[in-house]
Amino acid sequence: MPGNYGGTLLMLGHGAGGDVDAPDLVAVHDAVLGLGVAVALVTQPYRVAGRRAPAPAAQLDAAWLAVVARLRHNLEFGALVVGGRSSGARVACRTAREAGAARVLALAFPLHPPGKPDKSRADELLTGVPTLVLNGDRDAFGVPGESPGVHVRILPGETHALSKRPAAVAEAAVAFVTGTGLPR
Repeated sequence: MPGNYGGTLLMLGHGAGGDVDAPDLVAVHDAVLGLGVAVALVTQPYRVAGRRAPAPAAQLDAAWLAVVARLRHNLEFGALVVGGRSSGARVACRTAREAGAARVLALAFPLHPPGKPDKSRADELLTGVPTLVLNGDRDAFGVPGESPGVHVRILPGETHALSKRPAAVAEAAVAFVTGTGLPR
């Protein structure tokens, strides 16, 4: 898909115990960067400090919004697309409106803790902006259903890691990130 989407900035955050080098994040990064989309891979402060356990949600959201503010101050871009995998997807969803995001890309959105479907996080997906969720059909954290403004694409054979076919994850994300294929 040739084109120049240089007016778009994609911010991606990592999962709770992971880093920005997760296979799905790297695949999406590489695919959209090759199309002219600017990409910011964001490492949360608790990971920078060497801790594995995430900070409370309010701290994660504040750190994310601080990066958004810094990027807006230092760069010129049109559309901001926020996203991430797992915990990073939750942060992107919770902050999308305040960040001024045009779209949200949620990779492996953790609908509930494993084995606890009664503790749904589905309300976090109601961002008020177009949101694309890419989840594996074998995700122990559950698979969200579609709702107004939320399009869900289920990747067969994938678990929460989305690591079996990262190229398929990237392929599913590209049109959404570039704005050439928004969910209906």
